[in-house]
Amino acid sequence: MPTFAKLQIALKNVYVRAAVVLLAALAIGVLVYKNHVPQADNPIVYSQDISEITLLATQKDKLEYLMVAKPLSESPRYIYKYKGAPELHVVKVPSTSHLSLEREVLLRNAIPYSIAKDDYLESHKAVLQDGTETTAKAALSFLKRYAFEIFLITLILYVLKFGVPGMGMSANVISPDKLKGSMDDLIGMDDIKTEVLHLEDMIRNRALYKSHNIDKPFNVMLSGPAGTGKTKLVGYLAKRLNMPLISASGSALESGYVGGGSKALNALYRKACAKGNCIIFLDEAQTLFVPRGRGEKKWEDDTANTLLGLLDGVKSDKGQGVIWVVASNFDDANSEMDEAMLRRFSVKINFRLPNKSERAELIKSFLSRKEKGIVDWDDLDLNQVAEITANLSPALLETVVERASMISIQDKLVINTDVMFRAYERATIGLTDRATSADKEKQRERVALHELGHFFMQIDPYLREGLSLEEVKEKSHLLKISTESVSKIGALGYVLQSGDDASLKTLEELERDVIGLYGGVATEELFYGARGISVGSQNDIEKATKMLNLMVNRLSMYSRSKIDYSQLKSEAAGDSTLRQVEEKADELYSYTLSAIRDYKGVIESLKDTLLERYVLSKDAVFELLAERRELLAAASCPIRRAQLTLCENTAGAA
Repeated sequence: MPTFAKLQIALKNVYVRAAVVLLAALAIGVLVYKNHVPQADNPIVYSQDISEITLLATQKDKLEYLMVAKPLSESPRYIYKYKGAPELHVVKVPSTSHLSLEREVLLRNAIPYSIAKDDYLESHKAVLQDGTETTAKAALSFLKRYAFEIFLITLILYVLKFGVPGMGMSANVISPDKLKGSMDDLIGMDDIKTEVLHLEDMIRNRALYKSHNIDKPFNVMLSGPAGTGKTKLVGYLAKRLNMPLISASGSALESGYVGGGSKALNALYRKACAKGNCIIFLDEAQTLFVPRGRGEKKWEDDTANTLLGLLDGVKSDKGQGVIWVVASNFDDANSEMDEAMLRRFSVKINFRLPNKSERAELIKSFLSRKEKGIVDWDDLDLNQVAEITANLSPALLETVVERASMISIQDKLVINTDVMFRAYERATIGLTDRATSADKEKQRERVALHELGHFFMQIDPYLREGLSLEEVKEKSHLLKISTESVSKIGALGYVLQSGDDASLKTLEELERDVIGLYGGVATEELFYGARGISVGSQNDIEKATKMLNLMVNRLSMYSRSKIDYSQLKSEAAGDSTLRQVEEKADELYSYTLSAIRDYKGVIESLKDTLLERYVLSKDAVFELLAERRELLAAASCPIRRAQLTLCENTAGAA
């Protein structure tokens, strides 16, 4: 590979190209010379008259030799020479006549003959010709003999010059009039719209910015989660600026051979320069931002180095109208990026996930495009749908709406809140199935207890604060509790809850999340004993371990010294934090096991209903809890829930 890379770089020099062509011609000449055999100068008399062979029976004493060339071919040739005569006589006969001639003339009359060997034919090539071969036929014969060698040399030269066919970058050039949509289609995201308008102003008023000594190319970096509209926004910008758009994928730069990425980038740039004012858009280009110089092979950074040079612009008027826009799902805040590459982008626009009000507007916009009568707006609570779809990108929200349409068509329903909820569940979780565990009552019972344990430990903090059931219901993120199996995540049951837009969590909130995860395994231990815990808790324990590692090792939440222990290579530090993780896990699990005992009676009461119905919605769960206030009150006495006054009545009666 290094030799191949050096050859490609060297071929950019015109003198090297000329030398390669000369060497190739010399190689062909040597090949022809080596394969050339000196030819005999005997005159040849051609004939197709079979009677000449028959007459040999009376003249066999005069024969010097008689040979048969290519006896198995369609046209065998008889070659004979008389003693003292310089001429070679060649008689071409059909294959059907050859057998009878051999039997009736040669063998019967004892005429000596032999089969012409290859070395004889190589030195007497003319005997296999018809005596009328032209220069064109001779050239054709030469090409046939050396076709493979010529093809191989031509292929090597082509690959060195143009690369491997089919492995180059495919770039689409889109004119402004063919771009669809506008900035108005970008719902919400006012901060991002403002950034784009500033960018448009920079491009339109280059002279004004140049007066402030800002004369660098306006290269743009778009970053943020997938599905947030980065690709669409580039199309909107090109349309507003009335500039053609050259779109290509960053992954296509990895062409499979050394130097292919650099060649593709240069080709894109030349194409853009030919258009004058043009936008080059590289999508999914996060690999180009990886810090350079970390690989052992020098050519690994060729593509990034080429892009750096092109992003810097050209010290001429040639590339002034070219704008590079690069999109990545990562940014320098959540991944390490090359500093030199980041400096080349004077404009950075960070996309984010839509908030609750923006999600409601997006869903409303997607649904409003459907024909009248398909959506029941009176039975559709957009705020509720926006709440359960927290942390979903606009692309995923559109997928949920499409899934709602499919459910509407298949079940002959109008789209309402319930259909949107089902669509969200199908799009995020996948297919659910009751048949998988319908005949496994013991497993279903364990799953029901496990999922109820998760639920009660999630609402446990609110109950301990003394909130009423109505207040707890309002605060709870629960959507449903199910004992249906989900093949996508390999689970026999699940607790579905809505997300939260808040991305900043405190230590207390993180501990609550860990306790909620421990709720399932703690309930199994409560009902089946320590040796009765199943492997169904594996996913919960893995998530809890990651969270505890974040809290102890990376954020140092339980230490006065706020450092990231994961960056320390000391073995002693590793052992210390490992013990701290184990101690904190033991503390939180012990608390979970103690707290879940207070709900044992309520869980056992709800278990049968959940097994019977398979699924309990949020409303159904809290209705059942309201019906079991006395049982919940009995569980509440040890933890003094202020809002459940039945405890005081029970104590007074005692």
